[in-house]
Amino acid sequence: MKVYQISRGNSILNKFLQEIRDVEIQKDSMRFRRNIERIGEVLGYELSKKLEYGKQTVTTPLGEKTADAIQNDVVLCSILRAGLPLHNGLLNYFDDSENAFISAYRYHPNNDEEFEIIVEYFASPPIEGKTVLLIDPMLATGRSLVSVYQALKKYGTPKEIHIVSVIGSLDGIDYIKNHFPVNTSLWIADVDNDLNSKGYIVPGLGDAGDLAFGQKM
Repeated sequence: MKVYQISRGNSILNKFLQEIRDVEIQKDSMRFRRNIERIGEVLGYELSKKLEYGKQTVTTPLGEKTADAIQNDVVLCSILRAGLPLHNGLLNYFDDSENAFISAYRYHPNNDEEFEIIVEYFASPPIEGKTVLLIDPMLATGRSLVSVYQALKKYGTPKEIHIVSVIGSLDGIDYIKNHFPVNTSLWIADVDNDLNSKGYIVPGLGDAGDLAFGQKM
């Protein structure tokens, strides 16, 4: 698996990352959502450089122009609910893509730190031979992404998978490397070193879904 950590270079992305981590700026949920969306746009732009291109001719009012155009059949697949703002950012750039949505959440059967991943709602087009962008803002343990990938298999075998995340942990990245096929790339804004005992990224930013949409029951 190829890993592209975009924060390693100097760009406006780092301003957006700083703001989504800031506990004061996080109080503005609309700005939090917009910053996640803007991070999605940056990641989408960088990812687009690795797709396949072919010549396409368009007619202008004064003549014709041939340029390179993306040839991939792109499917954006987001994990609900936290993935929605990131999905919107990618959709701003891949605006003619197909879209899939899946719910995956942590279930603590014993009300302790042990959990399992529950996958329920899933709406997806066929993905056979397509380029799937699997979208989850927080790559903590990696178990949610692996569970979603297992569920995706019933819809076909994609040509390639691009995982798109905002912040991940080293442990989570190592975990998905062992469970995704070789034709997978990870596009991530930033990587933190640690997970706490509950499997949350440290320093991270907290619960992305709650910060974007309010606390859940």
